[in-house]
Amino acid sequence: MANSAQARKRARQNVKRRTQNASQRSMVRTYIKRVTAAIEAKSYELATEAYQKAVPVIDRMADKGIIHKNKAARHKSRLNKAVRALKDA
Repeated sequence: MANSAQARKRARQNVKRRTQNASQRSMVRTYIKRVTAAIEAKSYELATEAYQKAVPVIDRMADKGIIHKNKAARHKSRLNKAVRALKDA
């Protein structure tokens, strides 16, 4: 347990930040799942729209350090590849 006032404050801040980060990570996952669901439904229009909404959110979370920049790039690349595959099919 934290003994000094400084350590107690840092513990409080860490709890607050952890819950905020968890919420934002969850939001990113939700946007990714929306794109995936549209791809599985084989709806190019819905998938494109969901992808366009997801990209700025993914980028913002990578900028904030919620997810790693390479993970963000990987998600965007794979989702874009799947959406484009729908168009060709």
